[in-house]
Amino acid sequence: MALAAINPLSNSPLSNWKTVLGLSLLTAGAVLVHGYHPYAEDAEIYLPGVEKILHPDLFPVGGEFFLSHARLTFFPNLIALSLRATHLSLETGLFLWHLASIFLLLLACWELGGLFFQDARARWGGVCLVAALLTIPVAGTALYILDQYVNPRNLAAFAGIFMVARTLEKKYARAVLWLAFAACVHPLMWVFPFSFCALFLVMERFGGVLRKSAPTVLCLLGLEIPLAPLPSSAYHEVAKHHSYFYIQSWHWYEWLGIAAPLLLLWWFGRIAHDRQLVNIERVSRAFVASGLIYVVMALAFDLPARLETLARLQPLRCLHLLYIVMFVMIGGLLAEYVLKNHAWRWLLLFIPLCSGMFLAQRSIFPASAHVEWPGAAPRNPWAQSFVWIRNNTPVDAVFALDPDYMNLAGEDEIGFRCLAQRSRLADRVKDDGVVSMFPLLAQEWWDQVQAETPWKSFTLENFTQLKTRYGASWVVVQQPGIAGLECPYQNRAVQVCRIP
Repeated sequence: MALAAINPLSNSPLSNWKTVLGLSLLTAGAVLVHGYHPYAEDAEIYLPGVEKILHPDLFPVGGEFFLSHARLTFFPNLIALSLRATHLSLETGLFLWHLASIFLLLLACWELGGLFFQDARARWGGVCLVAALLTIPVAGTALYILDQYVNPRNLAAFAGIFMVARTLEKKYARAVLWLAFAACVHPLMWVFPFSFCALFLVMERFGGVLRKSAPTVLCLLGLEIPLAPLPSSAYHEVAKHHSYFYIQSWHWYEWLGIAAPLLLLWWFGRIAHDRQLVNIERVSRAFVASGLIYVVMALAFDLPARLETLARLQPLRCLHLLYIVMFVMIGGLLAEYVLKNHAWRWLLLFIPLCSGMFLAQRSIFPASAHVEWPGAAPRNPWAQSFVWIRNNTPVDAVFALDPDYMNLAGEDEIGFRCLAQRSRLADRVKDDGVVSMFPLLAQEWWDQVQAETPWKSFTLENFTQLKTRYGASWVVVQQPGIAGLECPYQNRAVQVCRIP
């Protein structure tokens, strides 16, 4: 293959340009396979913070449900600053940040692969496998390797891989810089590369004796235990909607998502020892030890009811970093010993793999365009109504929606706040995710959700009560609508109406 002609040890401009070109093509291919949905899922939590910085008049009501996250990360400031500096539109800027996050993750995997393998073919095998599996679920953690939209986790992902690579190279100052970047953009995900690198160094120093290193790591990761608030009844309602916090609630195949990678890495360590792949052996053993430590932590947080709020630390998100490194290893080993220079073998692996990932993403967002290009009119009728709201309603308008609107068929988990850029009352899908991390918001969230329940039975009188109690002046309802509401906009799915 042409990729195998690239010498990973060469520093010539031609070789560097080939690498950049190859990674750029893989980035474009990854977008086409996995799609792009800038306002979906957790964008509802992270993007309003950016929009609030750019337009301070937005979100006079309900800001606490996204500002709690925004105050703990430099992510909204970073995105807003880049948009102001470049004078790009929000949509264009978000798309470019998404492309950059994919490219930098693949670049980090390319550099890590160079520390695992001497041959360029193996490096490309690892990078290609990661690119093909960006949206594969990470066990039962409710995470992908990389989301279909820009968010703090995407930025922390490539920073974590760069940190691991710099630690292997003993360039600790650079590793600390990547750690600082990850900590600035995400308040939790930096912990996992940091703890892995710390454990790796301890094992190197003490001959890999996990017995000595485990207590240190557990202490580092358990600093918040004394600060954990006791769970309230409102918080318990939130916790029931986040079973992925609690390892005992995982399905058997999600448990397999823990056991299988740890067994694979143990096996890779054995193979690497026999084939003198020193870094693979060292990293595999450290990840097995790290994974076991975090499993013990997850069980410890899950078993006593009084530690229910500690589960929000989600120790098994350590699997996110583990999965990325594991796929770099798997792809490299496959390329080195199975695919080799036979183009048909590469195609036989990656065409079905990418096709399966593409079809999986289409099933998740069936009513939306697979790639929602900047400036393109939305295909989804819910998104169309949100865009109308953004362009035709007062900035201080407060909306009420079905608290489960993001789970409705055809809605495709599109966020109202981030796309419509208007305030809304609390929902049961994303706002409870915020409450799961910030328990002090639980009672306010619970009161608003209860006031909107049972939504499907609401009449004009119920909407009037929402206006009196919470100042909601507009409502988004599904067709055929509610009698007595004035609705200046409607499409085949929804109506946007004023509450009289």
